[in-house]
Amino acid sequence: TRVSAGSFSPADDYVEKGLDMNDHLIKHPAATFAFHVSGDSMVGAGIFPGDLLIVDRAVKPVSGSVVVAKLGGDLVCKRLKLVKGKVFLVPENPAYQTIEVTSDMEGFEICGVLLHNIHSHTVKK
Repeated sequence: TRVSAGSFSPADDYVEKGLDMNDHLIKHPAATFAFHVSGDSMVGAGIFPGDLLIVDRAVKPVSGSVVVAKLGGDLVCKRLKLVKGKVFLVPENPAYQTIEVTSDMEGFEICGVLLHNIHSHTVKK
């Protein structure tokens, strides 16, 4: 069901079957994972601390994809940049530096491509 962000219209006229978010967010169930974000290195991409990321391992990462990757035993969320055979993990916050992935870095692996970012809005009083 779509919702207007303009004038009010009673939603009861538009009620459909129950909502299963798996139908809308997950294409490859066996290859899909969810991660909660900590840190602010991707705020420029609209990814904030506490957000829930839906990541699909079955989607091929390409330059420009936002990915979750293992790097030195840590999981990081960054934008993937591929340039002339080199791999970079690029933050979306100028307070952080781009990481060039080199062969001497242990355990580098792309865990999946970000498909959906579920951002929780809270109203402050």
